[in-house]
Amino acid sequence: MTDIDPREQPGQPERDDRTDRDDRTRARRDGRELPVDDIRARVQQVAVRQQRFERHLAERLGVDRAGLDAMDHLITTGPATPSELARRVEVSTAAMTLVLNRLESAGHVRRERHPSDGRKLVVTAEQASADRAYEQVLPMIEGIERLVEGMDDAERAVVQRFLDRLIGVYDDATP
Repeated sequence: MTDIDPREQPGQPERDDRTDRDDRTRARRDGRELPVDDIRARVQQVAVRQQRFERHLAERLGVDRAGLDAMDHLITTGPATPSELARRVEVSTAAMTLVLNRLESAGHVRRERHPSDGRKLVVTAEQASADRAYEQVLPMIEGIERLVEGMDDAERAVVQRFLDRLIGVYDDATP
């Protein structure tokens, strides 16, 4: 296997990075078919669809992005203090107070005194809201599980290796 840049392969038209980026942007917007060998564009499409799904989920639950992030943390890891949620969602504690006020008003969370430190509050997701969120996410979870179940061991190993490396790229790019 050689390390030939696909832009330098015989029979391939020369493309500059700007043209490549413009083509990807147009494909993302208008849903055109992507070239068969364009993994990078497909990764971008997964990210775009993830963002679209999160907007849809937030709309269905009647929350904003920070509220969705807080709910995700509470549902996934359990009760947390407002300070812990603020760190997780990467907002100030003052901003988290506003997020929690909106979530509590909408019936998504409840705040109670910490069992061992009465000065602190503990935020818990309301079970009905957690159930609603799960109902919205379940079709995607089941679809992903069907995809994975349909792979043989070799396919699974390749995809897992790729995703592990992709996660590393994101981690390296994030301070």
